Amino acid sequence: MGAEYAEALAARENFAGATGAPASHAYDHPLIAAGAGTLLEEIRQQIPGLDTVVVAVGGGLFAGVATAAQHHGVRVVAVDPENCGALNAALEAGEPVDVPVDSIAADSLGARRTSRMALHAAQQDRVHSVLVQDRDIITARQALWDRRRVAVEHGAAAALEALLAEPRYDSRWNALPQPGDPFVSSRSYQPGNGERVAVILCGANTDPSSLTNQDDL
Repeated sequence: MGAEYAEALAARENFAGATGAPASHAYDHPLIAAGAGTLLEEIRQQIPGLDTVVVAVGGGLFAGVATAAQHHGVRVVAVDPENCGALNAALEAGEPVDVPVDSIAADSLGARRTSRMALHAAQQDRVHSVLVQDRDIITARQALWDRRRVAVEHGAAAALEALLAEPRYDSRWNALPQPGDPFVSSRSYQPGNGERVAVILCGANTDPSSLTNQDDL
């Protein structure tokens, strides 16, 4: 199947074409996104007055959550790993583009190209794009285990890292961008005073033996 989702997708298309078997995309389908979007409804039931939801960008989960959030006026922080930032690159280019896939979180967030459905969701108001670095993803994953005893895959830890990271400037801007800018991207997201934030920990397909026991990071 190859090392990337794009290669698995090509194999699926070839098999479906040769056999006539029905084809199902892993994330680029409106019904898949709609199903994932119901998660936001559950979060809002548990956190009345939710202001912001932070979600790593893998495809259908982001598109569904972002669409539901738009309906309810909830801000979305869309988190890409720096070394496979397909959505972030598409926002900058204004269309889906191919990106390298070279991140510790590539097993779950390793799309070479974002879907148009996800890009459309990201281009709406109140969406903030964040890029996080691999070394920081590793730290966030370890912190979840050390402090909460929650074992997650690196893709889930990427979402948390968007909140843990210190604000950092990007050479493309003279100042940190603000939500509502034409193309909003940064290296972290800093909630305001009293802002009610939920972080979606979207997967646990991980090897727990890679988590060390540390009392303090």
